[in-house]
Amino acid sequence: MVKTLYLMRHGQTLFNILKKIQGWCDSPLTEEGIKQSQLAGQYFKEHQIKFDAAYCSTAERSSDTLELVTDMPYKRLKGLREMSFGKFEGEHEYLNPKITDFNKQYDDFFMQYGGESAQENKTRIKKTLTDLMNQNNQTVLVVSHAGSIMNFTGLWTDLDKIITSGFSNGSILKFTFENNEFIFKEIINLNNL
Repeated sequence: MVKTLYLMRHGQTLFNILKKIQGWCDSPLTEEGIKQSQLAGQYFKEHQIKFDAAYCSTAERSSDTLELVTDMPYKRLKGLREMSFGKFEGEHEYLNPKITDFNKQYDDFFMQYGGESAQENKTRIKKTLTDLMNQNNQTVLVVSHAGSIMNFTGLWTDLDKIITSGFSNGSILKFTFENNEFIFKEIINLNNL
């Protein structure tokens, strides 16, 4: 049976504006982030998309986003957290290593600073999403984070097309799921609608 996953990036936060690395630390949604989340909720209503289950990471920015998208019950899961950036968390984004290939992301750069490798993050997010989709739900909404979403999405499609399409806060990636495989279908960038 083919199932559907809507994987959403949380709304814009204070740290996004300040260009700070968030990772496992947190910051509140901005007014724009609240609008992005509400716009996603409107999109799902207008397209008559109903969810059997909803999940988000344990970060407040993702649960706040989810609560603005839908009023259905949901679960917070550690497996959906952002990639851990170790000592870089809360620091300015210009300290990030330059990414020349989005399909490789950061490799193991952050491990030396107490963070997670890109592979550890991919494994964690893939296992969590596969476990969720193997439950008895047809259509699932998940709110997570840019790094984790990109690491996961890179397993199923070329990340360059995601980046060039304007993957920003509040963006939604649609996947189908069957036989433990995800197929990327489309990006829904509400900023472009």
